[in-house]
Amino acid sequence: MEKINSLAEELKKQLPAELVEILHLVGEISSRLGYRIYLVGGVVRDLFLHRPNLDLDLVVEGDAIRLAEELVKTRDGHLVTHSRFNTARIEWEKWRIDIACARSEDYPEPGALPEIKPCNIHSDLIRRDFSINAMAINLNPTNYGELIDLYHGQEDLKHGIIRVLHDNSFRDDPTRIWRAVRYEQRLNFQIEQHTLDLIKRDIDYLKTVSGDRIRHELELCLTEERPERILTRADQLGLLARLSPPLKADEWVVRKISRARNLVQPYSPSKELYLAFLVYRLSFEELALLISYLRFPRATSRELQETLQLRDQLHLIDRSPIAPSQIYRCLHPYHQIAILANLLASDSAWIKENIELYLNRLRYVHPLTSGEDLKKMDIASGPLIKEILEMLREARLDGKVSTRDDEMRLIISSGKHHH
Repeated sequence: MEKINSLAEELKKQLPAELVEILHLVGEISSRLGYRIYLVGGVVRDLFLHRPNLDLDLVVEGDAIRLAEELVKTRDGHLVTHSRFNTARIEWEKWRIDIACARSEDYPEPGALPEIKPCNIHSDLIRRDFSINAMAINLNPTNYGELIDLYHGQEDLKHGIIRVLHDNSFRDDPTRIWRAVRYEQRLNFQIEQHTLDLIKRDIDYLKTVSGDRIRHELELCLTEERPERILTRADQLGLLARLSPPLKADEWVVRKISRARNLVQPYSPSKELYLAFLVYRLSFEELALLISYLRFPRATSRELQETLQLRDQLHLIDRSPIAPSQIYRCLHPYHQIAILANLLASDSAWIKENIELYLNRLRYVHPLTSGEDLKKMDIASGPLIKEILEMLREARLDGKVSTRDDEMRLIISSGKHHH
């Protein structure tokens, strides 16, 4: 990668023409208002790496909201502003851009959210996390495409290095430790030695960060292309043990995650399924602590708890032959994530076979007789109707009835309709 000073050509090559047009327009409006405006962050990094990235972040030395309002007059779009932070987001049909005013950040104490003051691009770049994310491209017409790279981001990209900008970076924002690992594995880079030493020195500061923010970082890791690589590295650096001491990303977890991914090609598995493997070997108490620390949404918490509940029930279907109704009874109460996780986690051929039978066939079996039919037979009570339908379903699953008449005969011979 040769040293590049003007990126005008690269922008034109790699971004959709319509977006490049918008960037030129933003630059012109900015000049007219007497502002300076820059493209910053991930999109600049990915431009050098030739990775697609259409999340455009702009920083203006001036009033971000006023600039956005002027832009929307020229290019009609949906504008959302936050006057407290002086930021704006404009959304068009296919694109969106975020505009913030250049700002410096002051961290009153480690892990706290920063106090913000407006300033110039240089102070704005020093508050960024890593050198490769701290480059900016000037968009004003006179300097359009000019690179601002105060921290040798371009060099570090060339050598595949993740480096913080200053020694207090992780104290200012300990979640950057998770981010360092995420970028390192995503880009196949290396966290450089001094940054690694700082991670080891400052890892305790993660305690100062809310569980919500840590969960957000973990979820971002799980939506990457190869989460198992990030988790393995996070485990090596002691990050997983901070979420829960027994948590590991060993050979087993890696195998299950990559297996899940191959299974659901071309889709990627949900982050809940990946989480299920991560917590699969925890006890209920350990899981409860993890859930309350990371404050998972209720649905996710339920899926993870069910994964462990079902794990402890699997012995019931670990045999062959087995009545289909028994498989159904064992699996039916659980959410699909819990069932899939257990299908992939189990090493027993019988369990696998029985779960697959359930997923492919048994869960779709219904009696021909309906609740309405039963009401016509003067069976009024809800619980009884439910009981009869269950009985019919089981008989159907096990091949004891096949026609509607069979079902009727079974109801009558069971004597239930007289209750």
